[in-house]
Amino acid sequence: MSVVTNTTTIGAIEAPSRRNTELALLAFAVAIPVFAYLNVGLAIDGKVPPGMAGYGLGLGLLAGVAHLVVRKWAPYADPLLLPLATLLNGMGLVLIWRLDQSPRIIARYKTFSPDAPNQMLYSAIGIAMFVGVLLLLKDHRVLQRYTYISMAAALVLLLLPLVPGLGTDVFGAKIWINVGGFSIQPGEFAKLVLAVFFSGYLMVKRDALALASRRFMGLYLPRGRDLGPILTIWAISLMILVFENDLGTSLLFFGMFVIMLYVATERTSWVVMGLLMSTAGAVVVGSTAGHVQSRVAAWLDPFECLKTAPEQSNMAAACDQMSQVLMSFGSGGILGTGMGQGNSDLIGFAANSDFIFATVGEELGLTGVMVFLLFYGLIIERGVRTALAARDPFGKLLAMGLSGAFALQVFVVAGGVMGLIPLTGMTMPFLAYGGSSVIANWALIGVLIRISDTARRPAPSPAPNPDAEMTQVVRP
Repeated sequence: MSVVTNTTTIGAIEAPSRRNTELALLAFAVAIPVFAYLNVGLAIDGKVPPGMAGYGLGLGLLAGVAHLVVRKWAPYADPLLLPLATLLNGMGLVLIWRLDQSPRIIARYKTFSPDAPNQMLYSAIGIAMFVGVLLLLKDHRVLQRYTYISMAAALVLLLLPLVPGLGTDVFGAKIWINVGGFSIQPGEFAKLVLAVFFSGYLMVKRDALALASRRFMGLYLPRGRDLGPILTIWAISLMILVFENDLGTSLLFFGMFVIMLYVATERTSWVVMGLLMSTAGAVVVGSTAGHVQSRVAAWLDPFECLKTAPEQSNMAAACDQMSQVLMSFGSGGILGTGMGQGNSDLIGFAANSDFIFATVGEELGLTGVMVFLLFYGLIIERGVRTALAARDPFGKLLAMGLSGAFALQVFVVAGGVMGLIPLTGMTMPFLAYGGSSVIANWALIGVLIRISDTARRPAPSPAPNPDAEMTQVVRP
């Protein structure tokens, strides 16, 4: 009889970091915008644009710095988030530069200054914010400690545009503040802080909110005392809509809360109640607020509205812009007119911000629109995948909240520009001109990358256990 001794080794399964995959995708994410830049230059002037090398080097340097930081401080993060954000940001810079070259836009403003250099600066600040998030936020669970502080900070950010002398009114919406000669949109940063508050609050209260008192028409209705949170959030979103005339932030604010509430409780009744409450609030405010009424009129029939609206009024301006936007999409067709060969500059004010998606529709056609929506959909899908992979409930809710906020913003902007819903005044993430938007969305990507790194990081190997030795007796 012989005795064979086997030692069982217990250890962690090594997960691939996928950083080389991210680097290869980043190369494409930089090359595609540079090729688009070349295309625009050849279409407008028939020659290679002089700033192409500087643009390519600048975008490549920013992407390289972001990649090195991820490789060092978040080695197990999702490999698609950074390349997708870089590609969208780079294409946004090209579209803004293309509109800067329009003779009509240059002639329209007596003191014209191009916006593309400013957007490149904002992009650099955004990537610096991205780097700061990864360096300072070692563990996303630390944010849970600041649940109620984040609520107070979000309320301050949302109310800043109402402060006399600080807030500014742009086409009826009070969503901007002026600080040191710079315009800032606090609502873009408030969505990040609100996601932290909602995650921390719902993680603690989800059991109470999931309880049902009665069933009505197939839906489990919550108890009366548990309606307080959603009624409070609904009231605050209505206040934003009434006092700031900001349909986009109000919809984003309330919609993100309903999404996270559904994820936390798994109760369909919350979604139904949220839809009914948001619809009721929009109808009431839409029938009383002139700014919202003009957008609804432009949505229903911009061409008829343009005939009947008083000249030099906000309604006439809204209807004129919406009619130009629809004609831009119509002239684009399936494949588009080609980069640099469209007429979306006729939209006028906010052509490179609120309505930049119309340039995509005209110059790249329906094909380009679907490709861009696919890129946005991939970011949302990777965010949801990160939420599913997160090991803690706070991380799951936070990743889902940020992904939901991003998805809502893409939906309301694309839907408003294409005539599916009324315009909301928000900007397309990464694509549109605006410092607040690009900086806040880079911070959002940074938080998602930090959560995904924690979720995909292999667990540490336990210490060797001498009791794991097994003695097996082999009979002759």
